[in-house]
Amino acid sequence: MQFLIEAVVLCLLGGTVGVALGAAAAGVLHATLNWSTSVGAASVAMAFGFAAAVGVIFGVWPARRAASLDPIEALHYE
Repeated sequence: MQFLIEAVVLCLLGGTVGVALGAAAAGVLHATLNWSTSVGAASVAMAFGFAAAVGVIFGVWPARRAASLDPIEALHYE
């Protein structure tokens, strides 16, 4: 559960940075090139949903693999 929470939190933080950079880029394109750009709520929701899905998938997969290992074998150094 800890791996899953950590992965989702990290992906949502990455989603926050991505949305902020995308909004900033849209603002710069609007200001410099006079392009009609906007960042809608649906786009932000989709970005966070995708980021959360990536966090769940890549949080569950390694956690399930680690849970199936023998602890002694997993900690053994070759």
